Amino acid sequence: MRKVNYGRHLPAFILLFLAKEPTYGSMLLSKMEEDLPFYDADSPAIYRALNELEKHGSVSSYWETEMPGAAKKYYTITNNGLELLKEFTIDIENRKRNLEFFLKEFKNLNTDKVEVLKWLQLFYMQLH
Repeated sequence: MRKVNYGRHLPAFILLFLAKEPTYGSMLLSKMEEDLPFYDADSPAIYRALNELEKHGSVSSYWETEMPGAAKKYYTITNNGLELLKEFTIDIENRKRNLEFFLKEFKNLNTDKVEVLKWLQLFYMQLH
């Protein structure tokens, strides 16, 4: 299966996780891999999205240098990021409704097809 392009949704998930607590990039990646039911983004995608979100004022960052080990760049959500998260929520709810419609219709399509095939088999068997 090919890698999924998260497009608009990767930033939404990043903002969601940052709304819970500030964190640094590799920890964010670990939390997303752990918590999301289906996850297929990689580290470069996370950092690209974080940079874009920071450029647009949706997240801010600071360096944590007081802890032992290498300095870590922490990211935190801003008020602008919280507003964007609300917009993503509306978009995802709308997409979810469309996807639920698709799945329902697809299931019905397959059910209808199976019923038609059964009917055709019975009809064919009656002819012979």
